[in-house]
Amino acid sequence: MLSHNLGYPRVGAHRELKKVSEAFWAGNGGKDALLETARKLRRQNWETQRAAGIDLIPSNDFSLYDQVLDAASMVGAIPKRFHALIDGKANREMDLYYAMARGVQREGIDLHALEMTKWFDTNYHYLVPEFSKNQSFTRYSNKVIHEFVEALQLGILTKPVLLGPISFLLLGKEKESGFHRIDLLDNLLPVYISILEELADRGATHIQLDEPMLVQELTQDEQVSFHKAYAEIRAAVPQVNLILATYFGELADNLALAAGLPINVLHIDITRSIHSLPAILSYETFVSSNKILSLGLVDGRNIWKNRFEASLSSIKQATRALGRERVWLAPSCSLLHCPYDLELEGQEDILTPEVKNWMAFSRQKLTEIAELKRLSAIKWKFDPIFLANRAAQGARNNSPLIHRPEVKAGVAAILPADLARQNTFSQRQLIQKHRLKLPLLPTTTIGSFPQTEEIRALRARFKNRAISEEDYHSELEKEIIASIRWQESLGMDVLVHGEFERNDMVEYFGERLSGFVFSQNGWVQSYGSRCVKPPIIYGDVSRPFPMTVRWSAFAQANTIRPMKGMLTGPVTILQWSFVRDDQPRQQTAWQIGLAIRQEVLDLEKAGIRIIQIDEPALREGLPLRKKDWAQYLEWAVGAFKLSASAVADQTQIHTHMCYSEFNDIIEAIANLDADVITIETSRSQMELLDAFVEYKYPNEIGPGVYDIHSPRTPSVDEMVLLLEKALRVIPARNLWVNPDCGLKTRKWPETKVALQNMVAAANLLREAVAFSEK
Repeated sequence: MLSHNLGYPRVGAHRELKKVSEAFWAGNGGKDALLETARKLRRQNWETQRAAGIDLIPSNDFSLYDQVLDAASMVGAIPKRFHALIDGKANREMDLYYAMARGVQREGIDLHALEMTKWFDTNYHYLVPEFSKNQSFTRYSNKVIHEFVEALQLGILTKPVLLGPISFLLLGKEKESGFHRIDLLDNLLPVYISILEELADRGATHIQLDEPMLVQELTQDEQVSFHKAYAEIRAAVPQVNLILATYFGELADNLALAAGLPINVLHIDITRSIHSLPAILSYETFVSSNKILSLGLVDGRNIWKNRFEASLSSIKQATRALGRERVWLAPSCSLLHCPYDLELEGQEDILTPEVKNWMAFSRQKLTEIAELKRLSAIKWKFDPIFLANRAAQGARNNSPLIHRPEVKAGVAAILPADLARQNTFSQRQLIQKHRLKLPLLPTTTIGSFPQTEEIRALRARFKNRAISEEDYHSELEKEIIASIRWQESLGMDVLVHGEFERNDMVEYFGERLSGFVFSQNGWVQSYGSRCVKPPIIYGDVSRPFPMTVRWSAFAQANTIRPMKGMLTGPVTILQWSFVRDDQPRQQTAWQIGLAIRQEVLDLEKAGIRIIQIDEPALREGLPLRKKDWAQYLEWAVGAFKLSASAVADQTQIHTHMCYSEFNDIIEAIANLDADVITIETSRSQMELLDAFVEYKYPNEIGPGVYDIHSPRTPSVDEMVLLLEKALRVIPARNLWVNPDCGLKTRKWPETKVALQNMVAAANLLREAVAFSEK
């Protein structure tokens, strides 16, 4: 029996990679400093895993930005618009890499970044490869080779990790019609094979190929492509132990396909489905083969301690059927989605010893894997480590911190009438237009403004009690008033207060809700250099006091224009937190929904006429198997409607979604019955609107006209073109003008120019629409 890890966090325990990357992008740090930090982090990761007793340690799981972008760079899947950066030029790999990730606008070059979307049902975002018909591939980046050799020079024989060729193709998109991206497999495979052959020549004995698409429905052509790809790979590197890694779901109808591929090790995620292990152990073809089964026992996506007793039972079940040598132990997926180290948590008033004892971060999960391997070889029922684990589980199950009868009673009392607005959208729209008196193509932003160093320092001083609450509030009020005056001078129609008091759109609310606890250093990567510190939902959730009313009411009192109240929706709070695993997620979502409902009603009473309830994670939470969609969408949409539906018809409800494919859930989005939805569309040049058009989406829409995750500033003409595209399919009376997302991560100079251009574009289009209607 061997232990292995599928991947490790890469931003650094103290976000070292984030800091040095952003300094490099800003021109405040050199390439050498960035690469040296990356080398140090890789070495730390390898040594941490070796010290924990992991037998097979991964390499190439590290990335400067994104692992899918790394794969695209590896095989030369570089869209033509980027070729000008590298044609005839040496040493431009990093320039190209970051241009594809972030876009570029300098020295006469103006390039859009690759699209970005969610990595399956996680809150991690990956960059979407672009493919054209008959596209050729060529080996471009040798990162996977370099990092394998780098570890070898440290005395660590790693197993290189690559995104498998089929998943790589299927996670991309066609940039033109007339072909399917899977048709490119014949062109792609020689590049993959050349890399695998070189790894083998350099001494790699095990190579991990990640094929997470195997947990989703596959067409017949895609299934055939799996057989073809792995037959050719096997023939090319017969001496290498091939590990096929699947995760985030069960193989289900792809079990026979995965088990039948010419591989040595099949990894399955048994934390996401109770059926996975029994299914494969009852599949005689796999049992009678000599293939190894890797058990994804330790949850790589949550922070709770492993239940040793249940895991040891699964190990016993597997070893009885296969023998001990044919069973490996691992986390369910890469630990990319977990924080680094629980021991970095210090202050007891933030993470109490009682709650901390229920948790395991990435470093602790490595120890759990090693301990499970050890325990599985002995009579474990009286082992001190096992007994301590069982005691922690019992303490958590019985803790009075977790269960609150009044919260459970509130959810049980919800009626169907609580999930519906008083009247239909068409009736509400007339009432709202009369009340708000907004022009055609009203302009707004999604909510947040740049979080400057000064604002972050102000919050830190208040948190550390270096300034009084009175002084803190006074400074925030100055920032809010300044942002209001600037928006008014700009000509913005619906204003926001800027969210200067908020650290994060989920963390801020979790800090004000019961049932949540927080870490100090529990950072995880969301995309690129963007890190979040997810709240931890450990118990029943309720709202002890108003959370946003003070700031929204203050902002509205300082302008005659409509001021949006800004909230995060229940599904997004759920998805972007580490969620308790001792009750159904629906129950937790509806508890949060009731809390947000109370906040919405208080905002309405305070005179806020427009309330935005962001749900960017609605699509993210969709199960990977279509058969499970209806049940999820019923309770997820219900949680939003519970939070939004108590207001009067004259109160306009907005929601916001971004970086997801909407086509397959457009009916559910319509069922939210939000008066206005703002969505991300600029990276796709309005392609994402197609779903709303085909469905004939009835309510108002604000398709984003510029990408806030890129440092480039779009021109007025560019935004006009995007709005003209939108006007071809959306009636002018239903169209809003806004950025793709909140502006928290941007700088003020670029933000001001971009929003000035946006307002100018809206004004030009208003004149054109008015002229056309004469």
